[in-house]
Amino acid sequence: MIFSEKLQLIRKSKGMTQEELAARLDVSRQAVAKWESGQVYPDISNLIQISNLFNVTIDYLVRDQECTASVVPMEETDYSELIAFRLEANVNTYAAYMNETESTRYDSHDFTYSKGPYTYHDTYVGGEQFAGQEAIWLNGKIQYAMNYLGRVLDQRFSGDFLKEALRKADMEMPFRGPEYYQSGEYTYKCSVTGDFSWFQGYEEIYCNNVKVYECYFHGGVMR
Repeated sequence: MIFSEKLQLIRKSKGMTQEELAARLDVSRQAVAKWESGQVYPDISNLIQISNLFNVTIDYLVRDQECTASVVPMEETDYSELIAFRLEANVNTYAAYMNETESTRYDSHDFTYSKGPYTYHDTYVGGEQFAGQEAIWLNGKIQYAMNYLGRVLDQRFSGDFLKEALRKADMEMPFRGPEYYQSGEYTYKCSVTGDFSWFQGYEEIYCNNVKVYECYFHGGVMR
């Protein structure tokens, strides 16, 4: 992931607009827009301000990394089995219209999937604006959880396309959906900072270059 993508992701994860970030850095909104579009690169004084504002290192900001690169060094722990189960549960619940169960809260939508010692549960409330959590247990002990908050921005949004994109998640991007997926007039994009043990991300869907959906999420391994 390059600087322009990182800046946009971190800014959005903090709930800041381009105007608000520009004011904090004492630059114009146009300057922030050019940084996030990759047209120009901020000077070192602005990089230092961004680093201090968002509590990330300059090295992280300027070094090109894969989408799963972490702000802090990834722990020497193998989560491959846990990730593999999360991906299996993903294609056997909401994303595949399968294994919906009784509500666990008022007016909630719930999905559950179990295999061997692992159990997965996903619950959310709302519709066009929604919030939820998915979690995984091993022998009844919590292992992983992820919270998400999203909304539909345009009537051209397709829930079928969102589910299709979510089913494309893989071991490299196991958080929600893939980094990029396109089908017909729809495009899905997902950006993540952190690793499976501790991460935050943002996904969005475009229809003919118009943003029709967005979702923020964060999660990690439980201890």
